[in-house]
Amino acid sequence: MSLDRRDFLLIAVAALASTVGRQPDANPKEPPRMHGLIGKMKATPGQRDALAAILLEGTADMPGCLSYVIARDPADADALWITEVWESREHHTASLALPAVQQAIARGRPLIAGFGERFETQPLGGHGLARSGR
Repeated sequence: MSLDRRDFLLIAVAALASTVGRQPDANPKEPPRMHGLIGKMKATPGQRDALAAILLEGTADMPGCLSYVIARDPADADALWITEVWESREHHTASLALPAVQQAIARGRPLIAGFGERFETQPLGGHGLARSGR
């Protein structure tokens, strides 16, 4: 199976560049909306923990990333759920060019069997989601 860079980023580190064809937020006077992604990633059999370790490395050094959570799927021994919250869609897009993200892609790609469900959200807030610099 061949995975391209965008497929891996969809879930991994962040996830897909989902700004193509999108309109900006309706009211330019409002601060940018937070951008959320929730997705399922399937590891090759027996490689879930190795893939999770790669995804967890360096997650604290992504500017604009408010939350990046990797979770095991208790019903599927090869599946991970990745939940991300970004200050804005632009912060997420910019993260795709980070050297640490590019290295994670190269290391993780051989361990990925595929992707499952994917959801984009507009987080409103919650515990641990205070925007930095605002």
